[in-house]
This record gives sequence, C-alpha cells and structure tokens, in this order.
Amino acid sequence: MPDKILVFYGSYRADRMGIRLADYIVAQLKARGAEPELIDAQAVGLPMLDRMYKEHPKGHAPAAMEALAGKIRAADAFVFVTGEYNWGVQPGLKNLTDHFLEEWFWRPAAIASYSAGRFSGVRSGTAWHSILSEMGMVVISSTLAVGPISQTLDGAGEPTGDAGKSLAKAFPRWADDLAWWTNAARVQRATQAPPY
Repeated sequence: MPDKILVFYGSYRADRMGIRLADYIVAQLKARGAEPELIDAQAVGLPMLDRMYKEHPKGHAPAAMEALAGKIRAADAFVFVTGEYNWGVQPGLKNLTDHFLEEWFWRPAAIASYSAGRFSGVRSGTAWHSILSEMGMVVISSTLAVGPISQTLDGAGEPTGDAGKSLAKAFPRWADDLAWWTNAARVQRATQAPPY
C-alpha cells in the first residue's frame, strides 16, 4: 500500500522560489512509490485564523477547511516545506497548520527548509520541529536544507549545479527516514489505538 503523504507549502510571495523544492519533493516521493499531494496554502486560501476546524459546528466549517481536514486525517505522513522569514517560520504555512490540531496526531512529519541564502532556512526548520511536535506529530530527525534555492533547483524543480547534486545526494536518506516512521506509525495504529 503506497504511503499517502501531504506536502505542505506556505509562501504567498509573487515570485516564490520554494515551490521548486515542493515540486521536487512531490516528484521524488512519487518516483519512490508514494502517493504525495501538494497542499499549497495560497491555493487553499484559508483566512487568518479566527476559528479552528474543531471550533465549527459539525458540518459547518468552510468547504476548503472541511476538505483539507479530510485529507489530513487520511494521510499517513506529512512534509512541511518551509522558507525562513526573519529567522522564523512562514506566516502562511503557520496559519494553515494552526487551523487544525487533532487531525495531525499520531503521524510522522518531515521538514524541508530553504532560503535564498547560505543558511538554507535551518532556523525555520528548527522552529518547525518544536511546533509540529506540540501539534502531535513525530518529527523525523533527518533534515533537508536547501540554499541558495535559486542555485539548487531550476524553474522546473530539477537539481542544478553542485548545490543540486548535494540535494539529490541528501534526499534518499531523508525520504528513507520518513518512510520508516510512516510504516512504524501505521503498524502501531493498526495494532493499538492511540491513547487519546
């Protein structure tokens, strides 16, 4: 059974570069036999957080929120592709994730960070690690950090130059780590119900 993996991306910028990394991850996971789906915060278009999904009466959440809640509940694992904004997380991606809570529980998450500079978004990735853990996910220890993004992936999401070679070399270990935890969580959920 292929792993159902949601790949979340959160930039709202007109000239977003991180979409290249999101597209690369989706293509590579698909080539490994998974069933990835890109969830673009900009395309989902949830408003600034007013009410979480669980705070809406059953059947009365906005349609986009209801549809995404179903996808999150049905997923085996999650990938968060995050840029770094002023040493922190992207507001668009944070806003999207904060609309949900229990829907995330008991599944693994992986983080792929990027930036225009040489630090590759690692400060954002570090921040996301604690955020996702608090939201009930098991965050894998492997990291995927890409930077400068414009020198790593071309407009079609294909690795380019030495930075692209480094990404292609790092991806399999990161993906193997995610696959292992995805299977482990699936087996555990099948044998023992989560405690809450």
